Amino acid sequence: MNRHVLSILVENQAGVLSRVTGLFSRRGFNIDSLSVGVTEEPDKSRITIVVYCDNIDQIIKQVQKLVDVVRVVELDAQRAVFREIALVKVNTKRETRADVINIVDIFRANIIDVATESLTIEITGDEGKIKAFTELMESFGIKEIVRTGLTALCRGNNPIKKIKKPIIAED
Repeated sequence: MNRHVLSILVENQAGVLSRVTGLFSRRGFNIDSLSVGVTEEPDKSRITIVVYCDNIDQIIKQVQKLVDVVRVVELDAQRAVFREIALVKVNTKRETRADVINIVDIFRANIIDVATESLTIEITGDEGKIKAFTELMESFGIKEIVRTGLTALCRGNNPIKKIKKPIIAED
């Protein structure tokens, strides 16, 4: 199955997220990642959805037909920037704390909370960077981890609302 990242610009109305995600579930698509937030215009929100499937074209057309959907764009890695934030709480002892801090520095992450037996770290990056970081932290013991889900924007000067075609992965 192929990975597809959809950026969906919607009217900021109650129930829009439910209608969009309901369309995916009714058609048997499992959403791997979901991120939603208000845009530069308070009356618009952007939904970023990651889904693994073989054929995404039909679901894109159906999402585009929803009343509150302004635009649907499929993003690819060459024409978009992808980021995710993870908060990772790691076990630390006096003898391991310096090692964890060194790895945090290498990954350009931030320590956002310090406790006697743990550090909470914020890391921002693509999926590969976060995976590499968490794999290194496993040897120290991860107490908790939470991830935001992928967020993405098209590269270059054109915002999503100026893209003429609703499906734009290779354009």
